[in-house]
Amino acid sequence: MTFIPLTTDQRSDAWRAARLGRVTGSCAADMLSKNASKGEAAGRRNLRVRLVLEQLTGQSQEDLWISRDMQRGIELEPTALLAYEVETGRVVRPVGFLAHPTLMAGCSPDGVVGSFAGIVEVKVPKSATHLEYLRGGVPGDYLKQCQHNLWITGAAWCDFVSFDPRFPEELRLKITRITMDEAQRRAYELMVCLFLSEVERERLEVQGLIAGVPEGAAA
Repeated sequence: MTFIPLTTDQRSDAWRAARLGRVTGSCAADMLSKNASKGEAAGRRNLRVRLVLEQLTGQSQEDLWISRDMQRGIELEPTALLAYEVETGRVVRPVGFLAHPTLMAGCSPDGVVGSFAGIVEVKVPKSATHLEYLRGGVPGDYLKQCQHNLWITGAAWCDFVSFDPRFPEELRLKITRITMDEAQRRAYELMVCLFLSEVERERLEVQGLIAGVPEGAAA
């Protein structure tokens, strides 16, 4: 994968602008969501509408509200990355927004190892959630996020990191390695292409509504 770096940092105005109308790692789970009954899953439908609106208006449709737990996670992310570096001996460098060269897709890994030999995704969750991660694997939504980021970057692996400094030292850090083979990458890209074709079709339908309004009808 040859991606295009659109920003050098994250959570900036330029980073938010770069994400507009694109499928990112954080919405991969919604894109792949399925409804047990007939019909489209609400998360998938809402994501499609959101991307259409962002492409048409140039304005973010995401909920920018940040809870106290989310803010804590943002503030402790550097500490979690340092703990990962100490544990693994790997040097992690920051990265901004990376765009797919031809598709409306991109990602913002929490960190990069080497020349994208690997990437890192960090979570600093509630203690009860960290305990769940210690006992089990990676939750489905985050697994899809990591796979999306692997697809964009072409990295060989993604380390999913859960960190909680309130735990005893030996339980503060949980690292789970996620990989993606070439067949999985191709299959994932097909699903992204299918979803983006639906986004494009709906965007054109909306533009057709605008074009079809008789002159003076909007007055």
